[in-house]
Parts: sequence; C-alpha cells; structure tokens
Amino acid sequence: MEAPPRDSPPGAAPAEVLRLRGGQALPGRDWLCEEIAVALEFNGISHAVMLATPADLEDFALGFALTEGIVDHAGEVFDIRIEESAQGISLQVDIASRRLQALKLRRRSLAGRTGCGLCGTDSLDQALRPVPTVGAGPLVEPDSLARAVEALRPLQPLFEATGSVHAAALCSAHGQVLLAREDVGRHNALDKLLGAAARGGLDAGEGVVVISSRASIEMVQKAASRGCTVLAAVSAPTALAVRAAEQAGMTLVGRIRGRDMVVYSGTRRLAPSPGP
Repeated sequence: MEAPPRDSPPGAAPAEVLRLRGGQALPGRDWLCEEIAVALEFNGISHAVMLATPADLEDFALGFALTEGIVDHAGEVFDIRIEESAQGISLQVDIASRRLQALKLRRRSLAGRTGCGLCGTDSLDQALRPVPTVGAGPLVEPDSLARAVEALRPLQPLFEATGSVHAAALCSAHGQVLLAREDVGRHNALDKLLGAAARGGLDAGEGVVVISSRASIEMVQKAASRGCTVLAAVSAPTALAVRAAEQAGMTLVGRIRGRDMVVYSGTRRLAPSPGP
C-alpha cells in the first residue's frame, strides 16, 4: 500500500497508523473518512439526523428535501444555512410555507407509530412508499454504461484517499460523467448528486445515474422521485429494489464489470452495442 497523499479532499481526516508489511511494522499516516451527525431542520423544525460526510452539504440538504418528498422542486427551497457545533452539523433549510404545512401533517400522522430507522423515515408506510412512474428516457448502449463506470473511478478523490466512501454520478446516455458526489452513506451520496443536479438545472431522467454501491430499495425510491429512468449499480440490487424498479418502469442494471453486466428491469431502454 502506498503512502497516503499529503493533501486530502474535503471530508477526510489524518490518522497515525501502524502498517504491517512482510513482517515489518512501519509507522505511517493514513486518511480516514469523516462521519458526522448532520441534523436536517426545515423552517426550524427538526426532521431527521443522518450520519454523513461533511462535504457538499447544500447539495445534500436540497437532495434530501427533494427525494423525501418534502419539496416538489428546488424553487420551494429558499435558503440553506450550515451551523456547526461540538455535536455535529445542523442544516437549516427554509422552505415554502405550504410545503411546511404538508410536512407537519405528515409528521402528525406518524406520531406514535413504531420507527423503522430507514433513511430518516418514521414508519413502515414511509419506508415502503410507492415509487412514481418514470418517463420514457433515452436509449442507452451497454458500452456506455461500462464507460460511465470506468469514468467515475478517477472522479472519486475521497475514496482514493480513504477507501471507505460511496459515489454517485449523473452521466449522459453516451457515458460521459456530468456530475459526481461522494459520501460515507450510499443514499447520502445519491442525495448529494440529485441535489447538485437540481441546483444546476440538470434532468436526471435524460441521463444515467451510476452508483458505486448496491442498489437497495431506498436508492430506487430516491432515483425514481427525480425521474431517473436508468440506474446502474456496480454491485447487485436487492429483490425489493428490483420490484420497485419494475413498478416505476425504471431500467435497473447491476454487477457491472467492464462490458459484463446484468439487466434486472427495463430492458427496452438498452440499445444493442456495435459489434467488436
């Protein structure tokens, strides 16, 4: 293992370590991913506390608000403030008053139910909420998915330094990476990506979302909420995620290893690649 880089990307912290190589003990330095409690508050009302990497937090706040249905579009978020304390970070998000009323009603309806602890939700109804049907989306060649996964690897500076974070990227239908975000949590990385896309006016439904992790139900839910038509995962999906992708009409691809991959749903969007 090579010595870690002298400069670290945001979200990493140095640590003194002992490396064992060929029976020798070598003192050295490594970089570790930061994992901090991040509280999301909407118009002063506490909603959820997540463990996240303290980078791209404005993207995270907006993406979380969008993918959890707290707001319908970025225009309903008026301001995002980051407040640090000894306990962690608070994201103070100002949203439209009508969205706050809807949030209060939802929270009131959940009062007294057993919590499931899934991505800030409070009940099984919310955890297993129906996914919206996505649009037609582009045709995508399998080779484009392979190119997108390959192109994402050098765009993960935090993973390069620490080896312990996930990445999510929005790519064109031809495999070009348009945006990428990293986080210790795979769903946080996706929230950051979708928040950044919304801030930049990019439509996730017109491209491909690539994730470095497995495709769990929450990843499909969040992607579908933003109209994502193609979700490509380096690892495999869960059975529940595949059923949700089928319900949404989403193309779900996993186990991507070069030109080898598995298509679990939505095969109609996969265009045949040119022969060798």
